[in-house]
Amino acid sequence: MKESAEQPGEVGLAAAVASTGGQAGDPVAAGDGWDAGLCRSIIEELWSVRQSLLQHEQALVPRLAGVSAPYRESARNLAHYLALRRADRRPLQEKLATLGVSSLGRSESHVLANLDKALGILHRLGGLPWTDRSSEEPVGMRGSRELLERHALDLLGACPAGRDVRIMVTLPSEAAADDRLVRRLVDAGMDIARINCAHDGPAQWEAMAARVRQAAAQAGRPVRILMDLGGPKLRTGPIAPGPAVLKLKPVRDEYGHVVAPARLGLRAAGSTAAVPGAQAHLGVEEGWLARLKAGDRIRLNDARDARRELLVVACDDAGVLVECDRTIYVAEQTRLKLKRHGRHAHDTGVADVPCKPGRLLLRPGDRLRVTREGVGMPGGVPADDAGVGSLPSVPCTLPEVFEQVRPGERIWFDDGHIGAVIREAGAEGLEVEITQAPPAGARLAADKGINLPDSRLTLPALTAKDLEDLATVARCADMVGLSFVQGSADVDALRERLAQLGATHLGLVLKIETRRAFENLPTLMFAAMASPAAGIMIARGDLAVECGFERLAEVQEEMLWAAEAAHMPVIWATQVLESLAKTGMPSRAEITDAAMGERAECVMLNKGPFIADAMRVLDDILRRMRAHQDKKRSLLRALGAWTGPGPEQAGD
Repeated sequence: MKESAEQPGEVGLAAAVASTGGQAGDPVAAGDGWDAGLCRSIIEELWSVRQSLLQHEQALVPRLAGVSAPYRESARNLAHYLALRRADRRPLQEKLATLGVSSLGRSESHVLANLDKALGILHRLGGLPWTDRSSEEPVGMRGSRELLERHALDLLGACPAGRDVRIMVTLPSEAAADDRLVRRLVDAGMDIARINCAHDGPAQWEAMAARVRQAAAQAGRPVRILMDLGGPKLRTGPIAPGPAVLKLKPVRDEYGHVVAPARLGLRAAGSTAAVPGAQAHLGVEEGWLARLKAGDRIRLNDARDARRELLVVACDDAGVLVECDRTIYVAEQTRLKLKRHGRHAHDTGVADVPCKPGRLLLRPGDRLRVTREGVGMPGGVPADDAGVGSLPSVPCTLPEVFEQVRPGERIWFDDGHIGAVIREAGAEGLEVEITQAPPAGARLAADKGINLPDSRLTLPALTAKDLEDLATVARCADMVGLSFVQGSADVDALRERLAQLGATHLGLVLKIETRRAFENLPTLMFAAMASPAAGIMIARGDLAVECGFERLAEVQEEMLWAAEAAHMPVIWATQVLESLAKTGMPSRAEITDAAMGERAECVMLNKGPFIADAMRVLDDILRRMRAHQDKKRSLLRALGAWTGPGPEQAGD
């Protein structure tokens, strides 16, 4: 990889020109506006850049030595790309553009080859000798495309005809028992099924995987399985539930007229049978329930002491369906009275009244205690012996972080919906001040994410649970997702455990979801290249909170560039077509966001009642964008809308 002495990078441009007598080639004439001085200065600068690329590659030789054979050229190219981006190259780009030569702006996948091409052109234009350098280049433009396609195929499987991007879908818990659900997803175009090991358990995961394999076989096409490890996710712990009150209300039109009554299922206390058509259920005395028949009317004073009447509309083995055309609140002390005309009234108490999920109302300026254990409580409760009981509190699932944070650092709750600053920190807990929330307050529930973007946490990416779960992953999956990865040691630990399980064939997916993971991305990628198949997932949910929402667009662009330099497939994830999947209606912004997925090798959709609709829309978007975009490069497909006569001439 040493430069040959005949090139200007070694002997200097002036010497090269002198050696040719100033007539080594056929340079553009000055009368054509050619700036020979500018050309020569750019050549000098490009040789300097080239030398820096090779020096950086040499400095990384120990790291490159651990890369697997399929990624050897890719790792070298990534080293060159990192060196290229260590300095501000914009002035150089401007000069190159002035001469109409490649400005290196799309060189990610073949850095040295692109630079050499620019050098060769400038040498020819300047009348200087040039010797082909392709033997020193890891890969050219065509070869880089082939490498990326091969790596994506090894990790993610083949793309369907007419689409260059795979579609991944997160399986809901119901997929463990519902063959038809899984078959619908496969038929709708799911190329990869994602199983989230932060939920459910090994038995459910194995059932999901088996149903995916069966549905794929029936459809006659392969569907791969990614299993995401839970990782050391910081979350809020349990919060004391709210009061046991059931609220039901009818559906009304714009004028307040009832268009659909509220429907309640009454069943024997302790029963879990579902009454068909019921929005919610209550338990009652079994003997009282047996008296009911269609047409009966049940009277009550609800939790607000408002008089209400329920109409019995259906009875079956599961229970009784009643309806009401007014809003009703039922509490544990509510009694239901059955009175038929001319007969003695019979009444019953109610049971199994659901408790409202516990939530803490937090406003800007409020203080909150984050505790090691226990149950979260609202503020105003009696103080304990330590005198801290009057503050609202919430436990944290990973209290070991308490000793790694410092006062003044930020803390975010619930995917960034609630922001705070740590005021006090100790081994037993934190006291934080709410700084970002709506003026009326925001409610914090259990099992919501906690992010500490300013803190340097030293948590291993593999928890004890993850190490146990990997046994199931090794049996069921095609690839494993490493959640909350921080450094190369995390990748090495995963590879070591997979080797122990005889599962080195599994592909590795690095989930980049923390600020530290983003900062360490090149190191993580080199570590992952030790595996025969690897990729990255841009997990934009936590990443936006960790790096700042205003930086997300910049951060995801940089990750796409680095992945292209490493010829490493990318999974574009988090909230893609989220509104469509959950409500059936997409927002305009998320349609544009989904189109960005064309620059990745896979797009991930989360579960939702309208997931099949979201898959069809995404498939259509990706097929259309295929003709317009290839990574950063715009494709000049004919624009049929503008090729005919303009609107002013259309009627002439």
